[in-house]
Amino acid sequence: MTAPAAAPAGATAAGQLPVVTGLRAGISSAALSRPWGADVPANHVVVCEVSLSDGRTGTGFGWTPQIGAAAVLALLTTDVRDAVVGLPAHPETVWDAAWKHLHEAGAGGITTLALSAVDIALWDLRSRAAGLSLADTIGRRRETVPVYGSGVNLHYPLADLVAQAQRWADRGLKAVKIKVGSPDVAVDVERVTAVRETIGPDALLMVDANQRWDLPRAKRALSALEKLDLHWIEEPLPADDVQAHVRLRGDTGVPVAIGENVRTVQGFRDLLVAGACDVVQPNITRVGGITPFLRIAELARTFSVPLYPHLLPDLSAQLACALPLPAMVEDIEDASFAALGLLREPYPMRIEGGTAHLSGGAGHGMHFADAPWEPATP
Repeated sequence: MTAPAAAPAGATAAGQLPVVTGLRAGISSAALSRPWGADVPANHVVVCEVSLSDGRTGTGFGWTPQIGAAAVLALLTTDVRDAVVGLPAHPETVWDAAWKHLHEAGAGGITTLALSAVDIALWDLRSRAAGLSLADTIGRRRETVPVYGSGVNLHYPLADLVAQAQRWADRGLKAVKIKVGSPDVAVDVERVTAVRETIGPDALLMVDANQRWDLPRAKRALSALEKLDLHWIEEPLPADDVQAHVRLRGDTGVPVAIGENVRTVQGFRDLLVAGACDVVQPNITRVGGITPFLRIAELARTFSVPLYPHLLPDLSAQLACALPLPAMVEDIEDASFAALGLLREPYPMRIEGGTAHLSGGAGHGMHFADAPWEPATP
């Protein structure tokens, strides 16, 4: 006689998943030691704690570097809370039900930023219930992942930009990314050339225009920059202009990367079907959490297009170790949650040279140092 199968991790004695019973949330803000411009002196994180009927709690977050944190918090502690309380604590089940209920308020933006906080908390709960790291819960495919240095540095004087590139080289990073989009293309060429000379011919060099160009200007700029052996051009055009990206990709030899401002799985589908990009870059919180992020990863795999997570290396490194295709993780200098003092030790990952190593603890391992909770909800 065979023994009965063990209940799934986190299941109740009756074999049913516990249900969501409440949440609380608050905003943690941290000043950037290297401001991303006069209008971005800090980053804001909406930290959320989800409680279950079996007494366990999990932690998630939404992230916004500039505006909207108060709006995300308001939605999270009202409509999102009302949509998820009473649902079984299964990330995909909760995400689909909540998005169906909430997307009247928008398919992306504050809606997905708020949903990400709940979804990440539920994945944290799932992983800890199984006694596994987040990467192992999803299905780890690699032990470490390469890191590329990144900076919001278009406003840096040339000497400061070169000094930053030298710091990346001194750390052993084999890939870096800088901003372009100066009014004068010749200035961009000068700056990118200086960084190329600093990091050497063998390092990967990416540039990011942050949607500053129109199609003619993008063609002119890339024609001038292509000789510098760019690994990709990121967001050369408005993110929702799929056909313009298709036309640009057909006219340049520089691979096109896009995705940090695409908010839905359907948006990534449209980019991939149209042949608009060579790399996709979803931001975990902007797409609504780990659940839609993994759906985008599987979609990208069917097109043989690599996925490189946008920012948030404390979490992105964990997901990158489980992605179907090899990836790199973006680390903006001194701007990870750990570097900003938003997390308590032990941190979920560490960067040594050009490689991210995971801590291996259960769950996502992100322990927020300061979470000014709003009043708890029933």
